[in-house]
Amino acid sequence: MEQKVVDLTLEKALEQFKALDEKISHLTSISGLIDWDQKVMAPKKGRNTFAKAAGTLRTEIFKLSVSHEMGQLLQFLTSKENSLNLDQVTKAKVREYNEYYQKSKSIPADLFQEYSVLTGQANDAWEEAREKNDFGRFLPFLEKIVAFKRKFAEIYGYEDHPYDALLDEFEPGLTVKKLDPLFAKLRESSVQLLERIQNYGKSTPDHLFDQPFEVEKQKEFNRFILPIIGFDMQAGRLDETVHPFELTVNIGDVRLTTRYLKNNVRSAMFGTIHEAGHGIYEQHVNPEFEESVLQRGASFGIHESQSRFLENKIGRSNEFWNYFYPHLQSYFPNQLGEYSVEEYYRAVNTVKPSFIRVEADELTYNLHIMLRYEIEKGLIGGEIEAKDLPVIWNQKMEEYLGIIPSTDSEGVLQDVHWSFGGFGYFPSYSLGNLYAAQILRKIRKDLPEFYRYIETGQFSFIQDWLKENIHQYGKLYPPNELIVKVTGEELNADYLVEYLEEKYCEVYGI
Repeated sequence: MEQKVVDLTLEKALEQFKALDEKISHLTSISGLIDWDQKVMAPKKGRNTFAKAAGTLRTEIFKLSVSHEMGQLLQFLTSKENSLNLDQVTKAKVREYNEYYQKSKSIPADLFQEYSVLTGQANDAWEEAREKNDFGRFLPFLEKIVAFKRKFAEIYGYEDHPYDALLDEFEPGLTVKKLDPLFAKLRESSVQLLERIQNYGKSTPDHLFDQPFEVEKQKEFNRFILPIIGFDMQAGRLDETVHPFELTVNIGDVRLTTRYLKNNVRSAMFGTIHEAGHGIYEQHVNPEFEESVLQRGASFGIHESQSRFLENKIGRSNEFWNYFYPHLQSYFPNQLGEYSVEEYYRAVNTVKPSFIRVEADELTYNLHIMLRYEIEKGLIGGEIEAKDLPVIWNQKMEEYLGIIPSTDSEGVLQDVHWSFGGFGYFPSYSLGNLYAAQILRKIRKDLPEFYRYIETGQFSFIQDWLKENIHQYGKLYPPNELIVKVTGEELNADYLVEYLEEKYCEVYGI
């Protein structure tokens, strides 16, 4: 049994808490760098041992987060008397650690280490399974991960559905009961709009993408646009990987990755813009929050709002391409020389059900997320078993999008998330779309020249607004508080429904 804190002054407690926070933050930064290296640089033959070493480090971070010292400090700092004397920043730090501590303190360290090593090894198994189109290679790892996540959900605790415990890891306060009606409204409107586009829309010239685009030129163009849209290349870098991601070592070292495909120029282009949205967020966090638990984004959903905002609300806008298309043509004169900016704009906004989530159009993207959400709920709730996923996946693809993958690599094996145990992560993407549409409505009120800034390449005005209203705060506010602070109301699905309706009726002339 833990002993109660004795002879501890508030000043001493805060000093110890700050030191522990810094230590955990430093080790977390190193752990992140290891994760980046494993996915980007490490040779395959060394990855199994690498995964064990990474698991050891993550376990040490976990031990510190649920240590006797942490428990005592949190008990002292959350007491009514002491809590009243904490400033806003310290209260937020205590809140973040206390939420994690209360959920995770009952997980044995050896169990956590076993899970950490497993997920490190599972990433390599997933990569190999995807490359060889063999779900069976990944299945043993996935079954163990699902068993761990079910166990963790029981340890964390929940009121209605075990999946709630996992959702809370990525979006604090989010539950199945709250998410279902948001998704139901979005699903109904998206399916109806998709049917109208397919039945009545004027075709777009997306055939212009059916040609090779030299990879080296793609790389040059991506590096050209990144600093213009606001990513500081002196505080970050861009590399290649199988599955694009952003990783923050610290505010001055933010790493983006993307994937280049010779016959799909859109993949790396929009993937890079998307990851830049994440990276700019991290680069803009208040420097005073560095080396603390607050130096990350408010939540995964808020984080996704920034990447989806930059990728779609800005990057797929007519104004964006009015500025950048002449530059893109200069990189690819043979492929794009005969096409106008209007044709290119309509082409990049083509709506067409497709197999790969990260390459899906803005409208059908959310249907990809809902498919994964339904599967994850079933897996964690025990209604679905991992061995049945290829069949269930294909059934849901046909139900949601009207298409059936011909291979598991373009179906159930396409996403990396389950290999690292990211159950509860996928809904963040659609939440990001919902947040982004609500933020767009607000920023256009505050910046009436919003689209002119985009069209003239003056992205600093937009990034300054995002930094002032969202980015600088890091984790200072929980996501539900932050969206109210920014927009004046709680999350509302109507704004995304209206945005999609207005935009795609214009693109398709319906």
